[in-house]
Amino acid sequence: MNVRNRQLPLQTISLVLGFAVWVILSSLMPSIKEDIHMTSGQLTLVTAIPVLLGSVLRIPIGYWTNRFGARIIFTISFILCLAPVLWLSQADSFSDLIIGGFFLGIGGAVFSVGVTSLPKYYPTTRHGFVNGIYGIGNLGTAVSTFGAPVLAKQIGWSHTILAYSILLIAMASLNFLMGDKDEPKVQTPLVKQIKEVSSNGKLWLLCFFYFITFGSFVAFTVYLPNFLTSHFELSKVDAGMRVGGFIALATAMRPIGGWLGDKFNPFKILMFVFSGLTFAAILLSFAPDMTWYTVGCLTVAFCAGLGNGTIFKLVPLYFTKQAGIANGLISAFGGLGGFFPPLMLTILFNATGHYAIGFMALSQVALASVCLIIFLFYQEKLGLAQRVIDHTVEGILITDLSGKILSVNASFTKLTGYAAEEVVGRNPSFLKSGRQDAEFYRKLWSAIKEHGFWQGEIWNRKKNGEIYAEWLTISAVRNDSGEIIHYAGMFSDITMQRQQWIGSEHSA
Repeated sequence: MNVRNRQLPLQTISLVLGFAVWVILSSLMPSIKEDIHMTSGQLTLVTAIPVLLGSVLRIPIGYWTNRFGARIIFTISFILCLAPVLWLSQADSFSDLIIGGFFLGIGGAVFSVGVTSLPKYYPTTRHGFVNGIYGIGNLGTAVSTFGAPVLAKQIGWSHTILAYSILLIAMASLNFLMGDKDEPKVQTPLVKQIKEVSSNGKLWLLCFFYFITFGSFVAFTVYLPNFLTSHFELSKVDAGMRVGGFIALATAMRPIGGWLGDKFNPFKILMFVFSGLTFAAILLSFAPDMTWYTVGCLTVAFCAGLGNGTIFKLVPLYFTKQAGIANGLISAFGGLGGFFPPLMLTILFNATGHYAIGFMALSQVALASVCLIIFLFYQEKLGLAQRVIDHTVEGILITDLSGKILSVNASFTKLTGYAAEEVVGRNPSFLKSGRQDAEFYRKLWSAIKEHGFWQGEIWNRKKNGEIYAEWLTISAVRNDSGEIIHYAGMFSDITMQRQQWIGSEHSA
């Protein structure tokens, strides 16, 4: 396997370890709280704090990956992760857990590395699937959630945390030796990239969508182990197995979401995703029994995983040179989506005695996302039509029923010499050359009224006074009721072809 082909498996395995390290505290919290006394608020803060740095750090890591390559960034990240792992293995207080947990966020921040690096090795038509495969690294959270409680039962939670240092050293060495030294680099300055992407409204909508989908995944992953043991009184191992199932389903759906995004319209998939999240959150808000609670949680896992894979299909479509910053910002918002919900749920629970308001808030945010995606879907369709008009080589002008010009494209200006601001609001009659009489135009409009279009040769005048021949098609544009609302004219300059035709006729 050459160096380029091994990047996907190498970086995916690296993400597995990064996420496994990222959720050590939440996975071991049922054991840790037996030795370190904490209030419910402190428990929530300790489990959520790794998400904070793991979110914010994704922005510079995305940029650094574009500049230095995945090999260097993965290697350095795993070496830096050793410090909080060693610190936490010796923790004996709430403050120790906060300090170590904060820097544990480096493990979650490495997500930005692969989504920035891997698309460089594959065509655009495979970006969704490739990023989805890389997203299988989410299984790292399942590895810790499943395995850490079992191992802690044998050797204790502090030694379990310490065991991760061996894996970190191994993966840092593996990336240094097998990473791609010749990965294409992007040297555009950070400030310039931020300026280029920050004005793009689609970026912030993608950030918001990922805030909900990945945030839901992280929030449930972080919160469920402690919630299941305290609320449903499950054993630590049973809770870990159930949360592992949640993670496994969400992770399995991620490449499927990417693949579906490659094959179908990503916006339609996201409509389904957020509709499903709306249903699941409403169900959970009614505080159901264990069976229905499981249904609600698994629906969240299914939809969140599908959405996570689909959203990153959209990133390379809108951002190429700024992929590092765009991926970093979007993934950072996703991480923050996992930081705030557990804190809000705890605050609401302390204030009301139940979680209904928190889950109902999630349902409303998901429903708002459905509306935004429908808006984006139709905006994209209109945008596609506009891009076709703007980039076609034929001149195009649109008029209302009275003949007043509403818009023209760039080719109209190139062919006639008139800028858009010179013609909008005027009647196209100023383009007439005088070579066609009134009877010609009467027949032209009679054909449009009878057949809906007219097509033929016509002589018109450019801004510089030059008379030229054009092939013109005028079409009636109708609304859904069949009523004519606009006229669209499309033309091309055929003067040269006509002269060649006349010349060949004389030669014959």
